[in-house]
Amino acid sequence: MKKAYIFPGQGAQFAGMGKELYDTNPTAKDLFEKANEQLGFRITDIMFLGTDEDLKQTRVTQPAIFLHSVIKAHTLSAFAPDMVAGHSLGEFSALVANKTLTFEDGLRLVYARAMAMQKACERESSTMAAILGLEDAKVEEICASITDEIVVPANYNCPGQLVISGSIAGINKACELMKAAGAKRALVLPVGGAFHSPFMEPARIELEAAIYATQFNTPTCPVYQNYVAKSVTDVNEIKQNLVAQLTAPVRWTQSVEAMIADGATDFTECGPGNVLQGLVKKIHREANTASA
Repeated sequence: MKKAYIFPGQGAQFAGMGKELYDTNPTAKDLFEKANEQLGFRITDIMFLGTDEDLKQTRVTQPAIFLHSVIKAHTLSAFAPDMVAGHSLGEFSALVANKTLTFEDGLRLVYARAMAMQKACERESSTMAAILGLEDAKVEEICASITDEIVVPANYNCPGQLVISGSIAGINKACELMKAAGAKRALVLPVGGAFHSPFMEPARIELEAAIYATQFNTPTCPVYQNYVAKSVTDVNEIKQNLVAQLTAPVRWTQSVEAMIADGATDFTECGPGNVLQGLVKKIHREANTASA
């Protein structure tokens, strides 16, 4: 029986997130205040008092989810995980939880990532869509068939749920083809750009420099990274996978399957919401899931 900590990505935010932690846990309050000082603005004011619209700003969303997730995991520090994983942005939270990154360095990289991705989104219009009810292989086949536009698989969330990423024209074309192929839904998402696609190449280059300028420590337990969907403990490999993640798909389904194959039975979601618990259950019904 092994315990896994899992960390959510962008989209898990909600107005008021983290306020109860701040008000009731002195250690959490101290970490939130450290973050305010490091970022140079009071992100806690936006998290606790801002609207959903305020929280959608990329420069706020990513560090806010990171902070909520890492601080939640910190409150569980007496119960060390046997393995960790994070969905996209959540991979940075996972790397703080297993001591690969310090809290400060994790926050700095997440903020750099957020700003780099925002710039990449502003360079060229692009988007994403959720495809429900089709086999992964069929979604991949349809994406590959569109050769005049960029359309790629972006998030393998669970069986029958794959998010695609690409140009606006390409995504619209793909959605029509997905529906014709029998998809239950092909829904364009309200996102700022095509994450985990070639459109993020400028952000990847920018983040790569920041990652390789940062001290990474030997992890206390394996991280199952999005890029390779397997256990990783080598620091250089962790860095390479973290860089590659920006333009490659999030292999969440495959990561959870690998964790289960390696003995994971209990998955604790650290951070806002419970989306990952639902995905884990769809991947492996017998898994035990809980919120931190």
